[in-house]
Amino acid sequence: MKQLKLFLLAGICSLAIGAPVTALSQENTKCPIMTDDDVDAEETVEFEGVKVGLCCGKCGKLWGKNAKYYIKAAPEILTQFKGMDAKLGLDKVTLLPQKFCPMKTKSLICPDSPSVDYKGAKVYFFDQKAMEKWSADAEGNAKRAVEAGLLPQLAGK
Repeated sequence: MKQLKLFLLAGICSLAIGAPVTALSQENTKCPIMTDDDVDAEETVEFEGVKVGLCCGKCGKLWGKNAKYYIKAAPEILTQFKGMDAKLGLDKVTLLPQKFCPMKTKSLICPDSPSVDYKGAKVYFFDQKAMEKWSADAEGNAKRAVEAGLLPQLAGK
């Protein structure tokens, strides 16, 4: 209730001075890349004037290279960007059919992620370690990942 009162007060003040009101200005509590991990207060970045919490320095580096991709891929986590699609040019960002790593199933992938060709399709991984783990049993891992809905590009292959 206290947050609602503060939000309404901020909205009234913004209207009084002619500034735009942002519906959701709070930072995210889960990492937008390693989506099961809580954010680390020391791993905060700013993008287009909006704060984003991350879980670690590794995610900070990934974010720096692909911020718009992650914003478009994780709108349920990055609610602070709601309504900013046009401003950010997210219509120009094309998401891959695969969203998560088949080995680290709660970690998002992006077009720059490590990948392998498997049965004529590209399979993306969160990092090199996940790709190496995949390679140890590609057939079994592919089967499990397809069954879990993680690799739509392999469905039916």
